[in-house]
This record gives sequence, C-alpha cells and structure tokens, in this order.
Amino acid sequence: MFTNLFLSGAARVAAAAMLFMGSAPALLIAQQTTRDSMRATPTTIEAARVEIARDRDRSVLSLPFAVSRVSADSLRPAVRRAAVGDLLFAVPGVQVQPRNNPTQDARIAVRGFGARAAFGVRGVKVLRDGIPISLPDGQTPMDWLDLETIERVEAIRGTASALYGNAAGGVLDFRSEAAAASAFAGRTRVWDGGGARRANVLLSGTPSSRGATPPSWLASVTRTISDGPRIYARQEATSGFARVEGALGGTTVRVIGSAFDMPVAENPGALTLAELERDVRLPDSLNITRGASKAVQHAQLGVVAERGSADDGLAAAAWIGTRDLDNPLPFAVVAVDRRNAGAWVRGTTSHRLAGLPVRVSAGLDLQSVNDDRRNFANCVGQATSATCPTAGAARGVLRLDQTEVVQSEGAFVRYEVAVPRRLDLSAALRWDQVRFRLTDRFLSDTRDDSGEQAQTALNPMIGLVWRARPTWSIYATVNTAFETPTVTELTTQADGTAGLNGALSPQRTRTAEAGVRGLLGTSTWIELAAFDARSRDELVPFDVPNQPGRRAFRNAGRTTRRGVELLVRSQRTLGAQLTADVGVAASAGRFRFDEYTVGTTSFAGNIVPGSPARQGQAWATVRRAAWFATVDVSAASQIVVDDAGTTSAPGWRAVNLRVGSEGIAVRDGWRVAPVLGVENVLDARYASAVLVNATRGRFFEPAPPRTAFAGLRVERQ
Repeated sequence: MFTNLFLSGAARVAAAAMLFMGSAPALLIAQQTTRDSMRATPTTIEAARVEIARDRDRSVLSLPFAVSRVSADSLRPAVRRAAVGDLLFAVPGVQVQPRNNPTQDARIAVRGFGARAAFGVRGVKVLRDGIPISLPDGQTPMDWLDLETIERVEAIRGTASALYGNAAGGVLDFRSEAAAASAFAGRTRVWDGGGARRANVLLSGTPSSRGATPPSWLASVTRTISDGPRIYARQEATSGFARVEGALGGTTVRVIGSAFDMPVAENPGALTLAELERDVRLPDSLNITRGASKAVQHAQLGVVAERGSADDGLAAAAWIGTRDLDNPLPFAVVAVDRRNAGAWVRGTTSHRLAGLPVRVSAGLDLQSVNDDRRNFANCVGQATSATCPTAGAARGVLRLDQTEVVQSEGAFVRYEVAVPRRLDLSAALRWDQVRFRLTDRFLSDTRDDSGEQAQTALNPMIGLVWRARPTWSIYATVNTAFETPTVTELTTQADGTAGLNGALSPQRTRTAEAGVRGLLGTSTWIELAAFDARSRDELVPFDVPNQPGRRAFRNAGRTTRRGVELLVRSQRTLGAQLTADVGVAASAGRFRFDEYTVGTTSFAGNIVPGSPARQGQAWATVRRAAWFATVDVSAASQIVVDDAGTTSAPGWRAVNLRVGSEGIAVRDGWRVAPVLGVENVLDARYASAVLVNATRGRFFEPAPPRTAFAGLRVERQ
C-alpha cells in the first residue's frame, strides 16, 4: 500500500519539477558556551541559541522580547506532524486552530493577532530557513510547507515590525533539519490512522571534505492520501523539499527548493452549533452541492549566502516562486496564477564606543507578487443557462478578470550597546511601503476598476535586557507593528463592487512588554511575560450577505490586548536509564474593543472574537533506554465568535497518548522506531477552530473524534 502511495507521489513531484528543519528542545538548556559575544565573561551555562533571521546565533537570554525555540520531538517524541500545530506545541501565547479541512491552512494567532484569518495565515510573519513564506501583503499560504523536514521552530511572540515589517504581530521561522554527518544516510517514515496515510522518504549526506565547511545535501518527498476526519474532506497531496549547502571562498551558500502538488482537496465547510453537537463529521451541505474544493501546484527556489560571524558579517537571500490555484467556492470558481519573488540583504558590524561594546545591524527587504485572478460563475449542480452555458462544466461565465500586483520595500537599522551593570540596550527603526496595483481586464461591464494604492509605516522599537544572573535575564521593550489588508481583503467589498477599497486602512499596534526567563537549579527552565498591545483600525472580517463563503473587511476604531504567558519545563532523572520531561505552557488575556461602531451599533467593551481568554498545554514524557511514553493535554476556554458577543464556542480539553521507540538498532547501521498513539482519548466533541462573524450560524470547525494511529521510522545512518 505504502509503495504505491509513495511511487504515485514521486511521479507528481517530478511532473511539478521539484527543486531542492537531531532535535533541539523548547528552550532546552544547552552546553557550556561563553556569554553573549558582546561582553566577555567567564564560561557559564547558556540557554538555547536561536537563528531567527535578524538574530543569528544569539542566546535567548540576550534578546529584548519573548522568543521561543521549540522542537516537537524533544518534548513529545514521534509526533505525527499531520498539522503545523504539532510543531508549535508548548509555545505560550501562540494559538493554533487546526481547521481539519484540507482546503484551509491552520489558523495561527500570536497574542490574538491572526485570529481573523478566513484562509491562510494573517498578521504573523512566517519564514522557512530565513526566507519568507509570507507574501508582501501579509498573506501566508502554508499548505506547501513540508513538515517532515522541519527540525525546530523559532518564534517571536509579539509585535516585531521594527525588524520584520508588514504583518509581524509575531514571527515564526521554521528551520530544516541538518544533513547526515555521513556520506549517505536514508530514512523512511510512514503513518496510518484516522483515514489518513502518509509516507516520507528522506535522503541526505555530507561527502568527505578537507574544508572547514564540507558540502552537504538533503532531499525529501512526502505523499499523503486521506479520506479526512469529516465527510467530504478527501485529500491527495505530494510535497518535496531539498537543500544543497557548501562554502565558496569563505561564503556559506545554501540552495533551497520546495514543490507541492495537491490535485484533490474537498472543503467540508463550517458547522452550526447544533450540527457540532450532533456529529463532528458532518459537512456543510451547500459546499457539497456547489463542489467546494481546491487544487494547487506550488514551487519555490531560494538561495541564502552568509559570510562572517553574527557580530561582523554580511548575509543575503533571493527567491522566486509560482502558485497555480483552482478554487471552486459556493459563490464562484476562483482561478489564480501567481508569480512571486523577493530578496533581502543585511549586515552587522561590532565596535567599541566610549569603551562600550556596540553592535550595529542594517538591512533591506524587497518583495513582489503578481496574481492573475479570474472568477467564474460556479455551475456545479446548476441547470444550463446564460450563466452556465456548458452542461456539466464547473466554470460558467467569466465575472472577474484582473491582475493584482503587490510590491513592498523595507529598510531597518538596529543599534545595540552593552552598558555597565549587565545591561544591554537596543533600539531599532524600520520604514516600509506596500504598494497595491490592480489592472482590470474585465471591461465588458463598461467599467474600469483599475487603481493603485500605497500604504507606508515607520516602526520604532526600544528594549532593555538585564542579565541579573548568568542564567537569568529580565527584559522590557516597547515595540510597534503595522498590518496592511491583504490584496484579497482589499479587493473584496460588501457592496459587490470591484476595485481597491479606499476606505480600508492598515492596522497599527503599539506593544509594551516585560518578562523574566532563566534556569532554576540545574534542570528547570521558567519563562514569564506580560504585555499590553493597543491597536487602531483593527481589521475585522464579516461575511458578505447572500454570498456564502465570501468575506469582506472593515476597520474597528481601537482595541486593547493584555495578557500574561508562562512556560515551565523540567527534566529529571528518576533512576537507572529512566528520565522524565514535564512541563506546562499557559496564557491568559483580555482582548477588548475600545472603540468600534457599525452603523448605529457600538461594540465598545466587547471581547475581540476569535481567541480564548485562557489556554494551556501540559505534557509528561518518560524515557527508558530507547523507549518512551508520553501524554499531553491541551485546553482552552470558550471563544467568542462574533463582534456582538452573542455566540461562543464552548471551552474544551483534549488528551493525547503515545508509546514507542526513538530508535532500536537492528543490524549494519539500520534502526527502526515504531510508535502507537491515540489522539483525543476522551473523544471530546468541540470546535478546534472558529470562523469569526460567519453567516448562517456556521462559526464552528470541529476537531476530529478519538483517533488511533500507528507509525514506523526506518533509518540508516
């Protein structure tokens, strides 16, 4: 079964012309290193070092904002990697709402930013190996991210536009695993359970070399076939990832490529509360009637070059990508032909000023995306008519034909100085401009809706870190963010007119944050953060009346988000060959509209919908030799789903279990690692995601029922 599964997928990747993140725990206390390179002190125990794009090779203790470094397999071995939430477990303040819908990416929100997303990810900057997945307008399609090759995720939990530009309510950088140290190694991983089957083959190697940086390579292909956890949720998808890395004259160069082909993805839609309580597998019958689904082909190729150190060096990257989308929706069939490209360059230099160590960084970011978009009448299940002239054809008459171009330019400078008494002071300033241009090619309606619009922002940041102890730091920062509407949001208007919505303004946020983090004793990591984020012109979605599935946007006046986040993790030795890893990540917040009026109705004082006031995750993993058993629990309070605050998704709790091996030696370098697991052990019936301000009462996207699964990894190093 898995042979056929893999071979058919490999053929698809070849047809799509596929080109080219050892596990590190979440904030795991690492080996002995020197203190941050800005200040020479005796050797001490350090916290994990990060490689997020603006802070290469920096200790988390030296950064003036909440940052997490997490590797899912270190906390909970052998996670399924069926969804991005598997890799973002135990990151406080980060909410992942799995949609369990193959046409929709998981909704990712950081401190509430991003909860509005109807599809894709909004308000959160997403990168892979330092190259943006997010487009210049802030939209992030994540269906093509190959989770099998991700080693860790590095996250900034809070506004960061002073360094990362548009839509940086938070930053997620997915890092690929390293190539094997041997000349050639291979790994096969298969999963089966809950109606889904997945097979992955990964090959890598580091050929022998006398150079300081030997060349290495890695290639991976993953094939997924699923009947879905719900009726009308079938999926077939193939993804590929590859990387080649080497040194050229003292410069490290990485060539990174991805490809994704998903010819089949059915859209079961959202449910009413009554349907959710009756059967979580139910679909929206209208989606079946109108054939709601998606087919995607996506490819991206990038090059990253780095020279010098994190204190004195230069780095640059460039990338190009394509995406072809066929997306039947209840109100239309949407076809998009996308081309995107981008580049960034940044440099860092260190010197001494008045006897104090100083680091100065500066950079430039450029991105563009060009979408040829056409909308057709959806004729699935419709009788032949003037709107649907061809019997049996899904596409009817053309209703929209336009080119949408978004270009962004951003430049930043960052100044860091180590002052006496173990204080590090940093300040940054970034300028961004995002330009939208629409060219209307559908002129038979006697209207030309072409137009242009530019949105600019200047975002400052100032932060202070005090190294109270060698393994403890206290920080405070004031940061800002801005978020433009995406081009889809800007061109979808409630009155049905085309063109750019000149009344829609970018969302702007100022955040004050303080926190403490460090090592308690020798084996317990603690992190506590508190924040106050105030936004104006909050971008709020709402369903267009009488057009199911079509969403428009408006600006709320002002909102306030306040909250606290806690992470505690401890590793213990319980006896000979017996260890335990336990922890909890929790957050609590108060997200409110301060000023917001629609017509004659004021929503001031209401809860900003889409995020729970409280959420948490806890886990315990026990290991003995190569074997493990792990249990984890996720829970959230109720989620308000509309601006009026009249409807909420009930709170929930889900428990998952897994037992298995992290690798049993067989013979001649071969190892096998079986795993058995059960997700949602208590068979809780709840909405894992919600659709804000939906019509027809369809706010709720259900979590799967109790699901048993099995997995097997076979590898040779």
